[in-house]
Amino acid sequence: MSKELAELMFPDIDKTPEYYEELYPKRNLPEGAIVTRFAPSPTGFIHMGSLFTANFASRMAAQTNGVYFLRIEDTDGKREIDNGISAIINGLKVFDVQFDEGPTDDDGNEKGIYGPYIQSNRKHIYQAFAKSLVEKGLAYPCFCTEEQLNNLRTVQESLKVLPGYYGTYAHCRNISEEEAIEKIKNGDRFVVRLRSNGNPMKKVKYHDLIKGNIEFPENIQDIVIIKSDGLPTYHFAHAIDDHLMRTTHVIRGDEWVSSVPLHLQLFEMLGFEVPNYVHVAPIMKEEDGSKRKISKRKDPEASASYYKENGIPKESVIDYLMNIANSNFEDWRRENPLASVDEFKVSIEKMGVSGAIFDLVKLADVSKNVIATFTAEKVYDEGLKWAKEYDKELADLMEKYKENTIAMLDIERTGNKIRKDISKWSDLRENLEYMYDELYFSKEREYEWQSITDPNEIKTILAKYMEIYSDSDDKDTWFNKIKDLAESLGYAREVKEYKKNPENFKGHVGDISTVIRVAITSRRNTPDLYAILKILTKDRIQDRVNKLKI
Repeated sequence: MSKELAELMFPDIDKTPEYYEELYPKRNLPEGAIVTRFAPSPTGFIHMGSLFTANFASRMAAQTNGVYFLRIEDTDGKREIDNGISAIINGLKVFDVQFDEGPTDDDGNEKGIYGPYIQSNRKHIYQAFAKSLVEKGLAYPCFCTEEQLNNLRTVQESLKVLPGYYGTYAHCRNISEEEAIEKIKNGDRFVVRLRSNGNPMKKVKYHDLIKGNIEFPENIQDIVIIKSDGLPTYHFAHAIDDHLMRTTHVIRGDEWVSSVPLHLQLFEMLGFEVPNYVHVAPIMKEEDGSKRKISKRKDPEASASYYKENGIPKESVIDYLMNIANSNFEDWRRENPLASVDEFKVSIEKMGVSGAIFDLVKLADVSKNVIATFTAEKVYDEGLKWAKEYDKELADLMEKYKENTIAMLDIERTGNKIRKDISKWSDLRENLEYMYDELYFSKEREYEWQSITDPNEIKTILAKYMEIYSDSDDKDTWFNKIKDLAESLGYAREVKEYKKNPENFKGHVGDISTVIRVAITSRRNTPDLYAILKILTKDRIQDRVNKLKI
């Protein structure tokens, strides 16, 4: 009778689970190779938590010569957006997270032989396994209406019992097959439910590769596995897909930990080998002394687009994510500042059990170190690319003065004292504006003089400095001239000389240099002053001195 019921429920399904087992054989991979996946809904939104998990999973697969595939879980059409698949693919590609298999665009193109990789295109596969479960008496049709299910919940709430469709509350679980067949022939709508074999008095025990040994009560709910539209629910689809795609490690967020008893039950009832579970703790944010999950509704930095808009390089984001993934990454990076992040071996064992705090200040520090390793040409190219989209005025000036801009960015990029004043491309305007007269003279500037503040003294220093400055001087000659100037005006030639006998001097040579720096750049802190002046040249320096308002 079960076979007759199954045929009536799935009249168009002529393939068996055995057929798909042969169609998707075990992968021929080296021992220890990890096969894992990223399985988002096609919403187009890349959450920082998703990027964190996707990047980690990708590296685990790559370093074991395994496979990383993209699977689109689109059985809930309400969440789907236009071009959602390509938005996900391109969003992850920005951070160099790429896939060995999966869809390549929104037009149905794919790579890999274990597809289709879009769940809505695998409907026939899920139905074949559901049909088999019905034949074995492990699944059944449920004809309960929404109204009946709502009434059931109301009764359970009044009785203060576990809510759901199970045991004596599973109305359709025990209807006769004859009645079920008659209802289907009459055209009654139905869903397919799993006939749970769970015992509420028993525990499910399993080992999570991050969280360790965990136990939960067995699942007793007769969950829906096939909806009335013929598409599967998430739980049913993922079990079949992970088995047929030969997933060895399910790496996902730990919000799914509580679903493991159900998933283990599905694997058991379907006759599948259980994969390893790796539940990654969420990225957290500290707020008002407490911690919470980073939220796409509250936190702009939760969206991967935030990093593009602010010009935070992908290398910085990935380094930071590796930093919070494995505690030993920071030391490794310190020892290997120029090495590719791909050379670092990630470890499941070093993943934290609790969620790591996402700290934008720490990210900025990481990014400064990353950008400090870039060549001036790379800083220029990446910065210009960002500016063309988000700061057109700056982009025009960078292109107009390309040679000088690269020269400016090259200051202190090698040697013992490497500049670390840029954490994102949106910092470039502030760091470059005094190089461009168009920006420098476009607003009233404030000059924060330090030790020397008397206007007449400042004017005297600058007038005499312009008499001795020459574009042709090398650095030693240039600085010796400043020392001579300092001495002639009553300032110590050397700082240490001033510190020995401060009462003998008005100040020291550093105070003179600060006056020059502030007068020419309007900033007290800049990269090497000599290099800046060489780029500006004497005529432009003189123009700034002439226009200085004290």
